[in-house]
Amino acid sequence: MNLGISTASFYPLETELALEEIGKAGVKNTEIFFNCESELKDSFVDILLEIKEKYNMNITAVHPTMSLAESFMIFSAYERRFNEAIKKYRRYSEVAKELGAKYIIMHGGKPNGVLTDEEYCQRFMAIKEECRKNSVTVLQENVVNYRSGDIDFLRSMKNILREEAEFCFDIKQCIRSGYLPMELIEEFYDNIRHFHISDHSVAGDCLLPLNGKFDFTGFFEFLKNKDYKGALMTEVYRFSYKHEKEIFESYNKLLNIKGEIYGK
Repeated sequence: MNLGISTASFYPLETELALEEIGKAGVKNTEIFFNCESELKDSFVDILLEIKEKYNMNITAVHPTMSLAESFMIFSAYERRFNEAIKKYRRYSEVAKELGAKYIIMHGGKPNGVLTDEEYCQRFMAIKEECRKNSVTVLQENVVNYRSGDIDFLRSMKNILREEAEFCFDIKQCIRSGYLPMELIEEFYDNIRHFHISDHSVAGDCLLPLNGKFDFTGFFEFLKNKDYKGALMTEVYRFSYKHEKEIFESYNKLLNIKGEIYGK
């Protein structure tokens, strides 16, 4: 199990500067959240690669900037837009492969979409198969106000696609959707490949890990018993902290807990 920090936690700091901050702090695992189309240019990817190599980092996943448009681009009735979306995801898979990332994370469609669950899964698999050509796997993230925020939809997706229903599980999105994180993690664990972690309490639903009431010790023990080999990425928002150093303080505390459970 690898702990890391997503560049999204520093937004709106520019993507390359966020990656640099993570690297300077000695954090070896990260996820890159792209924030505009120009960041997919070869020249920009080269900048990211230089930073990655400079700090000997592992980029586990990438998050497309088109997340807010996926319902419109991928999961609508307009076939031509879907064909364009496949090309966009093809480019993300090329970039992910170059960066060494295994996963691309998708928000997916909105609840008011016109597609049935079966049609949704067909679109998802078409995108997934295209990215698989570059040895990159597309993960469906659970996101509030999206179809994937509904546990019944996640169950449907799992029933239809079985092992091909691969998920990124986000703690804060689970809380916002009205579910208990560990209950969903236990139910869908066999299909979870990646985690976005945060904390929560009466003070808010998106706090830095160990600033709320989530039982990270119990969570880590659960993952150890399951022999989980993937990553846990701290992904919070700018209002979740006052100073950037708080992100790294939280990360280092998590490392200590991991050390106690896994052995240093």
